[in-house]
Amino acid sequence: MPEGDTVYRTATKLREALEGKTLTRCDVRVPKFATVDLTGCVVDEVLSRGKHLFIRAGDASIHSHLKMDGAWLLGGQIRRVPEYKVRILLETSDSRAAGVDLGVLEILERDHDMEVVAHLGPDLLGPDWEPQVASTNLVTDPERPLAEALLDQRVMAGVGNVYANELCFVMGRLPTTPVGELKDPLRMVQRARDMLWLNRSRVNRTTTGDTRPGRDLWIYGRVGRPCRRCGTTVLSDRAEVTGSERISFWCPVCQT
Repeated sequence: MPEGDTVYRTATKLREALEGKTLTRCDVRVPKFATVDLTGCVVDEVLSRGKHLFIRAGDASIHSHLKMDGAWLLGGQIRRVPEYKVRILLETSDSRAAGVDLGVLEILERDHDMEVVAHLGPDLLGPDWEPQVASTNLVTDPERPLAEALLDQRVMAGVGNVYANELCFVMGRLPTTPVGELKDPLRMVQRARDMLWLNRSRVNRTTTGDTRPGRDLWIYGRVGRPCRRCGTTVLSDRAEVTGSERISFWCPVCQT
Protein backbone atom coordinates (compact mmCIF):
# COMPACT_ATOMS: atom_id res chain seq x y z
CA MET A 1 0.00 0.00 0.00
CA PRO A 2 1.56 3.34 -1.04
CA GLU A 3 2.59 5.40 1.97
CA GLY A 4 5.36 7.92 2.48
CA ASP A 5 8.10 5.29 2.47
CA THR A 6 6.81 3.81 -0.80
CA VAL A 7 6.84 7.20 -2.51
CA TYR A 8 10.32 7.98 -1.16
CA ARG A 9 11.61 4.67 -2.54
CA THR A 10 9.84 5.29 -5.86
CA ALA A 11 11.52 8.69 -6.17
CA THR A 12 14.89 7.06 -5.49
CA LYS A 13 14.52 4.49 -8.28
CA LEU A 14 13.22 7.12 -10.74
CA ARG A 15 16.14 9.36 -9.83
CA GLU A 16 18.58 6.58 -10.62
CA ALA A 17 16.87 5.84 -13.94
CA LEU A 18 16.15 9.36 -15.23
CA GLU A 19 18.06 12.11 -13.47
CA GLY A 20 20.62 13.91 -15.65
CA LYS A 21 19.36 12.21 -18.82
CA THR A 22 17.60 13.64 -21.88
CA LEU A 23 14.06 12.46 -22.57
CA THR A 24 13.76 10.79 -25.96
CA ARG A 25 10.03 10.19 -25.49
CA CYS A 26 7.32 11.78 -23.37
CA ASP A 27 3.83 10.35 -23.83
CA VAL A 28 1.24 11.82 -21.44
CA ARG A 29 -2.03 9.89 -21.57
CA VAL A 30 -4.23 12.24 -19.59
CA PRO A 31 -6.52 14.31 -21.86
CA LYS A 32 -5.85 17.65 -20.20
CA PHE A 33 -2.08 17.29 -20.68
CA ALA A 34 -1.93 15.03 -23.73
CA THR A 35 -0.33 17.76 -25.88
CA VAL A 36 2.57 18.25 -23.45
CA ASP A 37 5.79 16.87 -24.90
CA LEU A 38 9.01 17.15 -22.88
CA THR A 39 11.08 15.24 -25.43
CA GLY A 40 14.53 16.80 -25.60
CA CYS A 41 14.41 18.10 -22.03
CA VAL A 42 16.86 16.94 -19.40
CA VAL A 43 15.43 15.47 -16.20
CA ASP A 44 17.06 17.71 -13.62
CA GLU A 45 15.49 16.42 -10.44
CA VAL A 46 13.19 13.81 -8.96
CA LEU A 47 11.83 14.43 -5.48
CA SER A 48 9.13 13.32 -3.11
CA ARG A 49 7.08 15.34 -0.65
CA GLY A 50 4.98 13.17 1.62
CA LYS A 51 2.94 11.02 -0.76
CA HIS A 52 3.52 13.33 -3.73
CA LEU A 53 6.20 12.85 -6.39
CA PHE A 54 7.73 15.41 -8.76
CA ILE A 55 9.87 14.90 -11.88
CA ARG A 56 11.35 18.20 -13.02
CA ALA A 57 12.42 18.58 -16.65
CA GLY A 58 12.87 21.84 -18.55
CA ASP A 59 10.32 24.39 -17.36
CA ALA A 60 7.86 21.69 -16.33
CA SER A 61 7.25 19.48 -13.34
CA ILE A 62 5.44 16.15 -13.64
CA HIS A 63 3.40 15.84 -10.46
CA SER A 64 1.91 12.50 -9.48
CA HIS A 65 0.19 10.88 -6.51
CA LEU A 66 -0.12 7.10 -6.31
CA LYS A 67 -3.37 7.12 -4.27
CA MET A 68 -4.36 3.48 -3.52
CA ASP A 69 -3.36 1.61 -6.68
CA GLY A 70 -0.77 3.69 -8.52
CA ALA A 71 2.86 2.83 -9.24
CA TRP A 72 5.86 3.88 -11.28
CA LEU A 73 7.47 0.98 -13.13
CA LEU A 74 10.80 0.67 -14.91
CA GLY A 75 12.12 -1.31 -17.87
CA GLY A 76 10.78 -4.84 -18.25
CA GLN A 77 8.20 -4.32 -15.51
CA ILE A 78 6.20 -2.18 -17.94
CA ARG A 79 5.55 -5.09 -20.33
CA ARG A 80 3.55 -6.90 -17.64
CA VAL A 81 1.01 -4.07 -17.40
CA PRO A 82 -1.97 -3.63 -19.79
CA GLU A 83 -1.41 -0.62 -22.03
CA TYR A 84 -4.62 1.09 -20.95
CA LYS A 85 -3.32 1.39 -17.38
CA VAL A 86 -0.31 3.50 -18.38
CA ARG A 87 -0.91 7.21 -17.72
CA ILE A 88 2.53 8.47 -18.76
CA LEU A 89 5.56 6.96 -20.49
CA LEU A 90 9.03 8.50 -20.26
CA GLU A 91 12.07 7.21 -22.13
CA THR A 92 15.75 8.09 -22.35
CA SER A 93 18.46 6.43 -24.44
CA ASP A 94 18.83 3.66 -21.88
CA SER A 95 15.76 3.67 -19.61
CA ARG A 96 11.96 3.56 -19.60
CA ALA A 97 9.58 4.65 -16.85
CA ALA A 98 5.81 4.36 -16.80
CA GLY A 99 3.26 5.80 -14.39
CA VAL A 100 0.49 3.23 -13.97
CA ASP A 101 -2.98 3.80 -12.48
CA LEU A 102 -1.83 7.07 -10.97
CA GLY A 103 -4.44 8.75 -8.79
CA VAL A 104 -3.12 12.17 -9.81
CA LEU A 105 -1.05 13.11 -12.85
CA GLU A 106 -0.58 16.68 -13.96
CA ILE A 107 2.05 18.84 -15.61
CA LEU A 108 2.84 21.96 -13.60
CA GLU A 109 5.01 25.01 -14.07
CA ARG A 110 8.27 24.07 -12.44
CA ASP A 111 8.69 27.38 -10.62
CA HIS A 112 5.37 26.91 -8.83
CA ASP A 113 5.07 23.14 -8.42
CA MET A 114 5.46 23.16 -4.63
CA GLU A 115 2.28 25.21 -4.28
CA VAL A 116 0.23 22.01 -4.61
CA VAL A 117 1.85 20.61 -1.45
CA ALA A 118 2.08 23.84 0.54
CA HIS A 119 -0.73 22.65 2.81
CA LEU A 120 1.20 19.59 3.99
CA GLY A 121 2.74 19.28 7.42
CA PRO A 122 6.43 18.41 7.95
CA ASP A 123 7.58 15.56 5.71
CA LEU A 124 8.54 12.53 7.81
CA LEU A 125 11.23 11.63 5.28
CA GLY A 126 12.10 15.12 4.06
CA PRO A 127 14.63 17.81 4.94
CA ASP A 128 11.81 19.91 6.41
CA TRP A 129 11.01 17.39 9.17
CA GLU A 130 10.26 19.26 12.39
CA PRO A 131 9.02 17.00 15.21
CA GLN A 132 7.90 19.89 17.40
CA VAL A 133 5.75 21.30 14.59
CA ALA A 134 4.24 17.88 13.86
CA SER A 135 3.57 17.33 17.57
CA THR A 136 1.75 20.65 17.84
CA ASN A 137 -0.25 19.92 14.68
CA LEU A 138 -1.28 16.51 16.02
CA VAL A 139 -3.07 17.87 19.08
CA THR A 140 -4.54 21.05 17.59
CA ASP A 141 -8.06 19.61 17.94
CA PRO A 142 -8.03 17.75 21.30
CA GLU A 143 -11.25 15.82 20.53
CA ARG A 144 -10.07 14.45 17.21
CA PRO A 145 -9.64 10.64 17.03
CA LEU A 146 -5.97 9.65 16.96
CA ALA A 147 -6.07 7.54 13.77
CA GLU A 148 -7.87 10.31 11.91
CA ALA A 149 -5.29 12.88 13.01
CA LEU A 150 -2.39 10.63 12.02
CA LEU A 151 -3.86 10.23 8.53
CA ASP A 152 -4.22 13.98 8.05
CA GLN A 153 -1.31 15.00 5.84
CA ARG A 154 -1.57 18.56 7.16
CA VAL A 155 -0.37 17.21 10.51
CA MET A 156 2.68 15.45 9.07
CA ALA A 157 3.19 14.11 5.58
CA GLY A 158 3.69 10.42 4.90
CA VAL A 159 1.53 8.36 7.28
CA GLY A 160 -1.01 6.06 5.63
CA ASN A 161 -3.47 3.55 7.04
CA VAL A 162 -0.92 0.82 7.73
CA TYR A 163 1.29 3.11 9.79
CA ALA A 164 -1.67 4.76 11.52
CA ASN A 165 -2.81 1.39 12.84
CA GLU A 166 0.68 0.23 13.76
CA LEU A 167 1.44 3.48 15.59
CA CYS A 168 -1.75 3.24 17.63
CA PHE A 169 -0.81 -0.30 18.65
CA VAL A 170 2.81 0.30 19.64
CA MET A 171 1.75 3.36 21.63
CA GLY A 172 -1.01 1.37 23.38
CA ARG A 173 -3.86 3.60 22.22
CA LEU A 174 -7.16 2.85 20.51
CA PRO A 175 -7.58 4.44 17.06
CA THR A 176 -10.54 6.37 18.49
CA THR A 177 -8.58 7.89 21.38
CA PRO A 178 -8.96 11.70 21.44
CA VAL A 179 -5.55 13.19 20.71
CA GLY A 180 -5.95 15.44 23.74
CA GLU A 181 -5.45 12.34 25.92
CA LEU A 182 -1.94 11.71 24.59
CA LYS A 183 0.56 12.25 27.37
CA ASP A 184 3.50 12.63 25.00
CA PRO A 185 2.49 13.60 21.43
CA LEU A 186 6.14 14.34 20.61
CA ARG A 187 7.00 10.69 21.26
CA MET A 188 4.18 9.65 18.94
CA VAL A 189 5.44 11.70 15.98
CA GLN A 190 9.03 10.65 16.61
CA ARG A 191 7.94 7.01 16.54
CA ALA A 192 6.20 7.69 13.22
CA ARG A 193 9.43 9.14 11.86
CA ASP A 194 11.40 6.10 13.06
CA MET A 195 9.00 3.65 11.41
CA LEU A 196 9.06 5.33 8.02
CA TRP A 197 12.77 6.06 8.12
CA LEU A 198 13.69 2.43 8.80
CA ASN A 199 11.48 1.30 5.90
CA ARG A 200 12.42 3.96 3.35
CA SER A 201 14.76 1.64 1.41
CA ARG A 202 13.07 -1.67 2.23
CA VAL A 203 10.64 -3.36 -0.17
CA ASN A 204 9.23 -5.60 2.57
CA ARG A 205 7.89 -3.09 5.08
CA THR A 206 8.10 -4.14 8.72
CA THR A 207 7.16 -2.54 12.02
CA THR A 208 8.02 -5.58 14.15
CA GLY A 209 11.63 -5.91 12.99
CA ASP A 210 10.84 -9.23 11.27
CA THR A 211 10.52 -9.08 7.48
CA ARG A 212 9.18 -12.63 7.08
CA PRO A 213 5.68 -12.81 5.55
CA GLY A 214 3.01 -12.83 8.24
CA ARG A 215 5.41 -11.54 10.90
CA ASP A 216 6.14 -8.08 9.54
CA LEU A 217 3.27 -6.09 11.12
CA TRP A 218 1.91 -5.91 14.65
CA ILE A 219 -1.81 -5.34 14.10
CA TYR A 220 -2.71 -4.29 10.54
CA GLY A 221 -4.74 -6.92 8.67
CA ARG A 222 -4.95 -9.31 11.65
CA VAL A 223 -8.70 -9.13 12.35
CA GLY A 224 -9.93 -12.32 14.01
CA ARG A 225 -6.38 -13.47 14.70
CA PRO A 226 -4.55 -13.38 18.04
CA CYS A 227 -2.70 -10.27 19.12
CA ARG A 228 1.04 -10.84 18.84
CA ARG A 229 1.58 -9.43 22.31
CA CYS A 230 -1.19 -10.89 24.47
CA GLY A 231 -3.10 -13.40 22.32
CA THR A 232 -6.46 -11.59 22.48
CA THR A 233 -8.52 -11.64 19.25
CA VAL A 234 -7.87 -8.56 17.11
CA LEU A 235 -10.92 -6.44 16.28
CA SER A 236 -11.59 -4.13 13.35
CA ASP A 237 -13.99 -1.48 12.10
CA ARG A 238 -14.48 0.64 8.98
CA ALA A 239 -15.06 4.38 8.96
CA GLU A 240 -14.93 7.39 6.69
CA VAL A 241 -11.64 9.22 7.31
CA THR A 242 -10.43 12.23 5.31
CA GLY A 243 -12.92 11.54 2.52
CA SER A 244 -12.31 7.81 2.03
CA GLU A 245 -13.12 4.58 3.82
CA ARG A 246 -10.41 3.36 6.20
CA ILE A 247 -10.25 0.18 8.25
CA SER A 248 -8.92 0.17 11.79
CA PHE A 249 -7.46 -2.79 13.69
CA TRP A 250 -6.88 -2.93 17.44
CA CYS A 251 -6.31 -5.21 20.40
CA PRO A 252 -8.90 -4.53 23.13
CA VAL A 253 -6.37 -5.47 25.84
CA CYS A 254 -3.13 -3.88 24.64
CA GLN A 255 -4.81 -0.67 23.45
CA THR A 256 -6.81 1.38 25.91
